[in-house]
Amino acid sequence: MINNSLLIALAIALCSIIWVELVRDYYHYLAHIWTPLSRLHSWHHRVFKPDLSVNSVEIYRQAHWYNDVPESLVMLLFSIGFALLFISQGWISPNYQWLAWLGSLYTLSFTGSAIARGLGVPYADEITDATHRQGDFTTIPAHWFVNRSYHWRHHFDDQNAYFCGTFTIVDRIMGTALSLKGKKIAVTGANGTLGQALIKQLYLKGAKVTALTSQNQELFINVKNEQIPIKTFSWQVGEESNLTNIFEKIDILILNHGINVYGEKTAEAIEKSYEINAFSGWRMMELFLKTVKNNQDKATKEIWVNTSEAEVNPAFSPLYEISKRTMGDLVTLKRVNSPIIIRKLILGPFKSKLNPMGVMSGDWVAKQIVNLVIRDFRDIIVTINPFTYLIFPFKEWLMLSYCKVLTK
Repeated sequence: MINNSLLIALAIALCSIIWVELVRDYYHYLAHIWTPLSRLHSWHHRVFKPDLSVNSVEIYRQAHWYNDVPESLVMLLFSIGFALLFISQGWISPNYQWLAWLGSLYTLSFTGSAIARGLGVPYADEITDATHRQGDFTTIPAHWFVNRSYHWRHHFDDQNAYFCGTFTIVDRIMGTALSLKGKKIAVTGANGTLGQALIKQLYLKGAKVTALTSQNQELFINVKNEQIPIKTFSWQVGEESNLTNIFEKIDILILNHGINVYGEKTAEAIEKSYEINAFSGWRMMELFLKTVKNNQDKATKEIWVNTSEAEVNPAFSPLYEISKRTMGDLVTLKRVNSPIIIRKLILGPFKSKLNPMGVMSGDWVAKQIVNLVIRDFRDIIVTINPFTYLIFPFKEWLMLSYCKVLTK
């Protein structure tokens, strides 16, 4: 059996690796706001073209001497301090003190690879510089680990976001795991309570928002007592194909429209509920996914779908529940091998035209959505019901696993 001393030592060893990664990410962040470091780090941003080919082999090599090597030496210094602290305080058994140096050994691998790239050692870049390799992106931006499509965004989407090098912890803490600045975002159901609140919050984050509504009128939002006009397009359920040209120019599509027929159960009510709450959004998803054509699209385009807490809890409106659950299952199915990120908005009862008895305000819900999105939550749960936070993740994991196993 593993004794307690070894378990403590292994935990410290793991923490030493996480510690140096946190040091690296905050060093990177500091390099974007502190001029002495910015001068060194700017070399790194001069290296790559959008296809991740290099502008110059000489600049590529120099960038490692000016940026990567100093960065790794700072990591090494802090890793040594970490090890000495734990050893000097007697927090680790003498038999396992070598494990406290694991962070330093881990850091030396970065120092050595940076020096090799700086010297131009053959194949060093291909073997050690994984996040800058050329070629088509085969995966969406990763959730907890930095991959090529995630890091690409730091270079060509927003250099003031996506700071992490290996783990995405720091970006998630700071709210830099998704930049909304300059993003072209289309919101359906834009004339509703949540639609208008979302548009305002996205606008405040620097997004360029397009309102999609069934109303034939231009929409405005109120910001600091000023009426701001929002680019507005009118559309009707069943005419989703008319939005194709708009979708080509959109980075993020938010599907937020819906209907609640409450206690009705007529054939017309069934058809209307499924058409508006499920099939209309599904058609929009399919149209939008066809606009994903290159690496930039794969890295920056997203779909957010308001599937509602009704996916897992009663909404006291049977047709609303089952039609929303259908949409939720369709979204889960599309998540399997999706070329872009698809997020779910799992929202509890907020006060709106669809739910005048709601207990949360639309503005508050919209703020929470945006706060969670910029921290890269893929399932965004905002509700007063604690059971949803427990039930939904399990339900989604189970359904996603089922779809992965039994679909081609």
